[in-house]
Amino acid sequence: MAKLVTIFGGSGFIGRHLVRALAANGWRIRVAVRRPDLAGHLQPLGAVGQISAVQANVRNGASVARAVDGADAVVNLIGILAETGRQTFGAVQANGPRVIAESTAAAGITNMVHVSAIGADKNAVADYLASKGYGEEAVLAACPSAVIFRPSVVFGQEDQFLNKFAAMARALPVMPLFGGGETKFQPVFVGDVAKAIVAALEGRAKPGTVYELGGPQVVSFRALIEYVLNETGRTRLPVSIPFWLAKLKASFLQVLPGAPITVDQVIMLQSDTIVGEAAKAEGRTLAGLGIEPVAVESVAPSYLYRFREKGQFDKINAT
Repeated sequence: MAKLVTIFGGSGFIGRHLVRALAANGWRIRVAVRRPDLAGHLQPLGAVGQISAVQANVRNGASVARAVDGADAVVNLIGILAETGRQTFGAVQANGPRVIAESTAAAGITNMVHVSAIGADKNAVADYLASKGYGEEAVLAACPSAVIFRPSVVFGQEDQFLNKFAAMARALPVMPLFGGGETKFQPVFVGDVAKAIVAALEGRAKPGTVYELGGPQVVSFRALIEYVLNETGRTRLPVSIPFWLAKLKASFLQVLPGAPITVDQVIMLQSDTIVGEAAKAEGRTLAGLGIEPVAVESVAPSYLYRFREKGQFDKINAT
C-alpha cells in the first residue's frame, strides 16, 4: 500500500503545491486543517480517495494526535505572517510545532519535515523570526531526525509577496521603499519548495538537518519593486522611507483588519533574507538536493499580467 503522509496546513499556499507533487508520486495524503470543509479544492489534485481532509488544531493536542495516527510521515506547513486573535506567533509557530513533533514522536514516526524561515532564531528581535526559532528547537528536541527547511520569500501564483506589491502599484500613486530598498531577498519558487519537501520525505535529505532554500538570484527590495512595476506596466515614483518612520506608520496601520504592514514586518525588512554561506558550503540548499531553482522571471509574468491596466491584452505584451 502507498505510504500515508499527514500535512498540517496543507490547504495553504505551499500546501497546495506539495499535495499536487506528492499525489503525482503516489503518496496517500491526509490534510490536517482547522476547517476541512474549506479544503475541497485539493481533491482534484489526486486520484479518487487519494487525498482526504481531517480536522486538527495545534491548540488541541488530541486533534493533532488523531491526525498523525497511522501515518508514515508528517509535514508541518502551518505559519502566519501577522497575529490575529488567538492566532499568535507563540501559539502557532512556537508551541504548534512542539505539539506536532511530540505527537509525531509518540506515534513512532521518524520521517518529519518542518518548514520554517530564513532568519529563524529564538533570540531574534522580530517576534515572527523568534517564534520560528523556538519552533525549530522544539521540533528537533522531540524528533531529532526531522528535516527543517528555511525558505527565503516564496513566490508563485497565489503568493503574498509579488501579488502584494502589484496590488499596491495599482492602488497607490507612489511605491514605498523601506530603508531605501536596500534589503536583499532570494525569492524561491513555491514549486521548488514542494520538490524539496518531497525529496526529504523520500529519503534524499540528511535527517536532523536545517536546509536554507533560495532561488537563483539575490535581488534588492528596490529591484523587486522595479521589476513588478515594469511587468505590470505601472509608472510609480519609488519613495524611500526610513525604517524609523516605517515603524511609526506601521504602529497605526497594524491595528486595521488586513493590515498592509506591521511593526514586526518592518523589523524583518532590516535584515537580508538570503541563503547563508555556511549552508551553501555544506550543501544544505536546493542544489544540495539536486533541485535547480526557478527564476522569478520564468513564473511571475504568468500571474502578474492581471494587474496591468488591460490585463493580458495590455500593450506591454507586444514588446
